[in-house]
Amino acid sequence: MKRSLLTLSVAATVGVGSLFTGVAPDSAIASTKLQELQNKKYELQKKRSGLESGINKADQEINRLQSEQEKVVAEIKRLDLAIGDTNEKINEKNVQIAETKAEIEKLRGEIAVLQERIKKRDAMLKERARSFQETGGMVSYIDVLMGAQSFSDFIDRVGAVATFVEADQEILREHMEDKALLEEKQAKVEKDLAELEKMLAELENMKKQLNAQKAEKDRLMSTLKKQEEHKHTEKLALEEEKEVLEAQEAAMQKAIQLEKQRLAELERQRQTQVQKRSSGGSGGSVSYGGGGGSNLLTPPVSSGMFMKPANGSFTSGFGPRDGEFHAGIDIANSANVPVVAAADGVVIRSYYSSSYGNCIFISHSINGQIYTTVYAHMQSRLVGTGAVVSKGQQIGVMGNTGYSFGQHLHFEIHKGPWNPSKSNAVDPLNYLSM
Repeated sequence: MKRSLLTLSVAATVGVGSLFTGVAPDSAIASTKLQELQNKKYELQKKRSGLESGINKADQEINRLQSEQEKVVAEIKRLDLAIGDTNEKINEKNVQIAETKAEIEKLRGEIAVLQERIKKRDAMLKERARSFQETGGMVSYIDVLMGAQSFSDFIDRVGAVATFVEADQEILREHMEDKALLEEKQAKVEKDLAELEKMLAELENMKKQLNAQKAEKDRLMSTLKKQEEHKHTEKLALEEEKEVLEAQEAAMQKAIQLEKQRLAELERQRQTQVQKRSSGGSGGSVSYGGGGGSNLLTPPVSSGMFMKPANGSFTSGFGPRDGEFHAGIDIANSANVPVVAAADGVVIRSYYSSSYGNCIFISHSINGQIYTTVYAHMQSRLVGTGAVVSKGQQIGVMGNTGYSFGQHLHFEIHKGPWNPSKSNAVDPLNYLSM
């Protein structure tokens, strides 16, 4: 769509090149040509209106995409914060896991001590139980009391028996408490182990979520970059179309003004011829051919569709060259050589290009066919965008600007409008009149 719009807009404008034929037309033909120019200008304005509408829609789409990109940027920021928070939680859980493992090791040591104490008490209690069984238990204590020699001795024996009984009860109480503590610690270890396994599971899940979030972030970034690149290219193309179209409109308006001046001149000549005929005089002829100046370095204006645009030697031809397609011919010269328009036409673009250097694009309409000529790597440009030029008119000076190696003129002829793929390029040597 972009290329078709550009082709149509160029085609609508370049017809003005047929104004300069080298021979003065009669008034009727010139008047018809002026009407054709007016009609082409109207068509060009309609195309410009359509292009501007397309640019406005593209701007709206770009604004929408920029808004979406802002949302994506915000989402990426949110993901960054979430990833940072997840990392902090992972670090916290790692610390908790380490502390829990240390506590479990400590509990295991305490359990081992308790188990050893309980084991020793079990042995002692078993011994006491065996002794009770052999001696009859309380009977042995009565024998001890009855064997007292005096009341004072009896009191002492009662206290001793009470101490023994209390000691047995203390052993039993400690034994029960240690068993309860052992069961409590064992339950705590089991609980801590369960919590540790849960924390480990949560940690693994967090890692999976983190990886998923990172992958999503990468996809979002990739999508964002592709959208930005695509829209940047599209916007540049639309802006270039608009620039070309505006330049063509300006050239069209200038051509219309020039045609009106020439019609006025034709009318003046006609009136002069009528007056001379009425007075018995003879009419003269008027030349409309473009001159190339008196500079000996300027090539002479030749017949045919196109003339040689500069004096010099042909150093490179049309076609494959060093693995690439050379869309024109190279004319080299060491002197300060003028570059001239190869045919009458309108300057579509006059600008500096990183590849072409100082370059000029001229559109021509010859025998109903549209052509575009390109003049590249010039030292300087003498005409601007929108200028109406004649065949042989100097437009620049040969140079070595842009992507160039040595002073020369790179010259192209396109049968139709110029396009980036140069699909309309033809061999200039088949069209030049030397």
